[in-house]
Amino acid sequence: MTLSQFQVRFHGRGGQGVVTAAELLSVAAFYEGRYSQAFPTFGSERAGAPVAAFCRIADRQIRTRSPVSRPDAVVVGDATLLHSGDLFAGLGTDGYVLVNTSGGIDRPALDRRLAELQTERIAALPATELALRHLGRPVPNAVLLGGLAALCDVVSLASVQRAIAERFTGPLGAANQAAAAEAYAMVAHPAELSGASPD
Repeated sequence: MTLSQFQVRFHGRGGQGVVTAAELLSVAAFYEGRYSQAFPTFGSERAGAPVAAFCRIADRQIRTRSPVSRPDAVVVGDATLLHSGDLFAGLGTDGYVLVNTSGGIDRPALDRRLAELQTERIAALPATELALRHLGRPVPNAVLLGGLAALCDVVSLASVQRAIAERFTGPLGAANQAAAAEAYAMVAHPAELSGASPD
């Protein structure tokens, strides 16, 4: 994928690994020979408090350090945040949306901008459930990255897994990689998995 700059904004709650997700995405992009940067909006936040983090990926040096105001993709790590603010501010009609939820997304009721997005650019992913099954903990960051890789193809699953393996070693790293791979398959082939029963 050739791009001048691709910007991702992550929204979640403290303790869900939102900042780590942005950092891992940045590392995955670096492995593919691109420039990247990742940073949170605030410093460390208490568990449960709303947190936002950003990642920029580009084919040339990134000079701006400001928060992402016009994202190409928005990742929502906690569906309870959907009605707490304008999470989709600045998102264009050609943007991508990935939401951590085990239910569907009521697009028109949620936001008019979502109603204008192409159906294939919006995905609901039960990331917390997958994290619990693979990791035994409700930390969906690696799962969301697997889903994002499938949704917008800005980085490959292999690069995401390599970034995960560098950050998390041993059984935890392997579990996170497996969770990301399952998330990738769920987003890339939703029709094939819609009737599948959980393990």
